[in-house]
Amino acid sequence: MSEPNVRKPVRKAVIPAAGQGTRFLPATKAVPKEMLPVVDTPAIQYIVEEAVRAGLTDVLMVTGRNKRPLEDHFDRNVELEASLEAKGDDAKLARVRESTDLASIHYVRQGDPKGLGHAVLVAEQHVGDEPFVVLLGDDMVDERDPLLEKMIEVREQFGGSVVAFMEVPEDQIHLYGCAVSAPTDDPDVVLVSGLVEKPKREEAPSNLAVIGRYLLDPSVFAVLHETPPGKGGEIQLTDALQTLAASDAPGAGVRGVVFRGRRYDTGDKLDYIKAVVRLASERDDIGADLRAWLSEFVAGAGERD
Repeated sequence: MSEPNVRKPVRKAVIPAAGQGTRFLPATKAVPKEMLPVVDTPAIQYIVEEAVRAGLTDVLMVTGRNKRPLEDHFDRNVELEASLEAKGDDAKLARVRESTDLASIHYVRQGDPKGLGHAVLVAEQHVGDEPFVVLLGDDMVDERDPLLEKMIEVREQFGGSVVAFMEVPEDQIHLYGCAVSAPTDDPDVVLVSGLVEKPKREEAPSNLAVIGRYLLDPSVFAVLHETPPGKGGEIQLTDALQTLAASDAPGAGVRGVVFRGRRYDTGDKLDYIKAVVRLASERDDIGADLRAWLSEFVAGAGERD
């Protein structure tokens, strides 16, 4: 028997943004980590743009204290717009208005952050009984390598929930949640029977690591309400997905999409810098000059040593 909500369109996105960003202190003492620029665009805008490209125009940000700049960024700035308009600077005016017109964006505070599972629960009233996507702000997916579209396709075909994975070297799997899975007829899709949070290398069931994209059936809320705090005293979304993977109840079942495209981790300082350099080097306005300078810089590194 088919699930009653399989055919409901996926149109809502949830972006947890309540973290303190301690890895980027002191920059994040007064500035939310989501507002750190990747070249000249805040990281959070890339995440919203990804959701919109996949047709998700209803976006809920789960925020916390000191996150007001997120709301300001996606709101109108009438004085700035008037100033740019008076100067005839249409290009910058369009860039400023771009973030305002992206999507219908809503905000709710998490209050006392108790893990990703808790952040998802905070979104329950807004999401209701619809399937929805969770996008973690530390993972940027290159627009040339669509991921959400494939996840939505899998959800529409099979129902249940869909998690994004990537293949990582064995010596890195302990940094991620890891899939217990079986192959399907589609080489980019696996059937998930279990999830292990940050396993030891020798105990990892595979090299498929969870990355920050989840398409969740609304049945996840009932599971999360019954999920006790796990690692770190937090409510882990991984634990709820483990329950759904092992269940045959309506809405249950978990599949994974193996992503083989370009992904940037903006939650790590070194990877953040790499993301800025990579994206800047491909820009029409500064890319050529940056690539030339990088070549000179690398060539001269030995002389400085």
